[in-house]
Amino acid sequence: MFNVVLIEPEIPPNTGNIGRLCLATGSTLHLVKPLGFSLDDRQLQRAGLDYWNEVPLRLWDSFDTLQREQAFATRYFFLTTKSKRPYYNMKFGEDDFFVFGRETKGLPEQLLAANARHCITIPMHGTRSLNLATAVAIVLFEAVRQQSTAFCANL
Repeated sequence: MFNVVLIEPEIPPNTGNIGRLCLATGSTLHLVKPLGFSLDDRQLQRAGLDYWNEVPLRLWDSFDTLQREQAFATRYFFLTTKSKRPYYNMKFGEDDFFVFGRETKGLPEQLLAANARHCITIPMHGTRSLNLATAVAIVLFEAVRQQSTAFCANL
């Protein structure tokens, strides 16, 4: 259905929780190296519960490699606090990629600059950022809501 990309994730429980979100929505989780943990990490496995081994997972050496392996018309949405374009104003389609950065630094500036037209944000008040798994859940379930007919047909 959808694709969630984590570029250089650092915190194993976040990735485990995001894996469960991907499994629950029929989405693929793409992890871009370097990872801040091992895929055998106990905290990752614990957060993923007994679902972790069922998560559709792809591991990539770089974001460039991931992009080269996708169709030319693939759409990417880059989540950042540095955009003013709210995620809920976007029309998401099946097979879209939602790209998230590291927990401590977000996405690299040069990646954001090169993809400024495709940067979106989760508007928030009183805090500068959300937990990564929470941010993924917000955007992913909005995309699922928009594609509810296709999603429900796959249940």
